[in-house]
Amino acid sequence: MPSAPTHRPASAATDATAVSPDPALSWSAPLSPGGAPGATRPLVSFGEPEGYDGDARPRPLGRRGASQAAAAAACLVLGLGLISGAVTGSWLVGDPGEEGARSAFSTAGSLWHSVPVDQLFPRTVQGKGAGPGGADRTWTRIAVAPDSGCKDAFDPLLRKALAPVGCGRLLRATYTDATESHVTTVGLLFTTADAPGMTALANRFRKERLDRRADLMPLPYAAKDTPAADFGAKQRASWTVSVLTEAPVVVYAVSGWADGRTVDDPQPAEDAMASGATTAPAQAGLGHEAQGLADRVERDLRKNVRSATERPS
Repeated sequence: MPSAPTHRPASAATDATAVSPDPALSWSAPLSPGGAPGATRPLVSFGEPEGYDGDARPRPLGRRGASQAAAAAACLVLGLGLISGAVTGSWLVGDPGEEGARSAFSTAGSLWHSVPVDQLFPRTVQGKGAGPGGADRTWTRIAVAPDSGCKDAFDPLLRKALAPVGCGRLLRATYTDATESHVTTVGLLFTTADAPGMTALANRFRKERLDRRADLMPLPYAAKDTPAADFGAKQRASWTVSVLTEAPVVVYAVSGWADGRTVDDPQPAEDAMASGATTAPAQAGLGHEAQGLADRVERDLRKNVRSATERPS
C-alpha cells in the first residue's frame, strides 16, 4: 500500500481564508458600531422542513399523500366504531360500580338485625380532636334502648318530616362524657326508602335547612338509674341530623347536661361549634358532643356496611 503523505497540500496550509469563518457571520460579532443592530448582522430564516417520499424525492413535512389520508380516515372510523361498541356494551351489562352501590345500599338497610349492638354503638367511643379547640373526647355508653318503631320516638313535626322515607327500625343509645357532666343520645333510623327517596329527603333537609330548626330536634333517650335519667325534652341543648344517601339511614344525636337543667335556647351543633359562639350550649361544648358522637357512630356504620358487602357469599 502507498505510504501516507508526510505533508499537507500547500493550498490547505497556506490559504487560511479558505478554512476560517467570516467574523461578521459569528453570533458574537458586534451588531454595529456602538452596539446597535446594523446591516452586518446575518439574516437567519427557517424554511419549511423537508422530507422524502417513496421515490427519494424531497417533499415538505406535514403534508400527507392520498394513501395516508385514506388510512387516517379508516382508523378514525374504526376507532369510533370501537367506542360506540364499548358504550353499547356498558348499557347492556350495566355499570359494576352502580351495581356495587345498590348492593351496599341494600346491605345497609338490614344491618339493624345482623350486626351486634356493640358494633353499631360501641361501649366506648374515642373522639380524638372532637372537642372544643381540638381537644380529645371519650364517651361511655350508659344505656341502649330496645329496638323499636318510630311511634312516640320523635316530636310530631320531625316525625312528619321523616314520614316520606318510612320507619323500618329505630336504634338508640345514650352516652356520657368522661366527667359525666354531659349526656348525648345518638340514633340510627333505618328507613324503608330506596336511594332516590333518601336523596330527595336529603335535598329537602339541605335546601329548607330542616336540620337547624329547633322544632325538629330529636328526642333523647333517658334511662333510669343512669346519669341520663333526667335527660328529657326540656333538657335538649344541641343536636344534629344527617340524612344519608348511600344507605337508607338517618343518623342523629342530641346532647344536654347530666344534672337535668332546662335549656331555653338550644342551638344546632353547627352553630354551637362555630368560632366565637357565646350561647350556653356552645360554651359548654355540647355542639361538639352531639356532632362528634354522631360522626363516629356514622363512621362505624359505614365500616359495617363495607365489611358486610365485601364478605364472601
